[in-house]
Amino acid sequence: MSKLIVTSIGPASSVQDGGRPGSQRYGLTSSGAMDRLALAAANTLVANDLFAAAVEIGPFGASFTAHGGAVRVALAGAPRNADIGGRAVAFDSSVTLADGETLTLGFARGGSFSYLAIEHGIAGEPMFGSLAVNARAGLGSPYPRPLQSGDELKTQAASGAAERRIELPATPEAPIRILFGPQDDEFSDENKKLFVDSEWKISATSDRMGYRLEGPQIKHLHGHNIVSDGTVNGSIQVPGNGQPIALMPDRGTSGGYPKIATVISADFGRFAQISAGRPFRFKAVTMAEAQAETKTFRDLLRSLPDRLRGIEEFGLNIEALRDANVAGQAVSATDAATWQVAAAG
Repeated sequence: MSKLIVTSIGPASSVQDGGRPGSQRYGLTSSGAMDRLALAAANTLVANDLFAAAVEIGPFGASFTAHGGAVRVALAGAPRNADIGGRAVAFDSSVTLADGETLTLGFARGGSFSYLAIEHGIAGEPMFGSLAVNARAGLGSPYPRPLQSGDELKTQAASGAAERRIELPATPEAPIRILFGPQDDEFSDENKKLFVDSEWKISATSDRMGYRLEGPQIKHLHGHNIVSDGTVNGSIQVPGNGQPIALMPDRGTSGGYPKIATVISADFGRFAQISAGRPFRFKAVTMAEAQAETKTFRDLLRSLPDRLRGIEEFGLNIEALRDANVAGQAVSATDAATWQVAAAG
């Protein structure tokens, strides 16, 4: 069995998959990938199930070394510099690491989370039907915590299949769409308008449990306590200080603060990728619009295998290029005779 050894990694990186759907009724949070589209794209590139377990890599860099045989992987999500022994590796594509080779990843750009899928998946013992890590609950496999240097991810040897890239639609630069409710009646029309008309930022103190939003104070009509009820990914609670908190995959299953709005499921991954300190806005939509976008997102997931393309390799012989007169007549900047044209007599 081959291994991918974690040789270095930053915080907020763990094994995640599609989560634990249906578990919330037992008080067990669903967890799972912050950006389901990126997870599904990475898995598609190496012929895994869409929501198979992969490495969710936080904003900081990481490196992984193949051991015991070749390991085939794929990268998707927030782009970052990537190389194998100085050879650049493209995102939204697959690549095979020979035994002993190291994949090095830099800091995330234009997002927060990247996904490293491993062909044949990650070997682990499912906990309540999932390998997804929830460190607070001590759940997840092969490690029920964020990944650390020296961790080993076991898998099968690379198949030798041809490498692929995937063509994904461009991420729109648009407001994050929300549905008001379920407790928007706990806020005045003026405060709901303030919520959608204001610019927001995500606090650096945010994590997989919740994104703290920095912006204007949202005031309650009847106090900040309600009878606790269920939460979902993207529920936006407003605690007593008036600073909203958007609940993320490691959230509690219920909460007792009024929820002014909910991020629509089709935009949740895009919302999760917003890096701390980057300004953004919300936009309210109707239930019918949210449902239509959910169907569109579902169709996009189903289309991923059809978006695969081969990778064209272009060999470049540097020695032959050096010997070829590809630039025409050579000139010298310090020798005017090689580039000045005599004036016509």
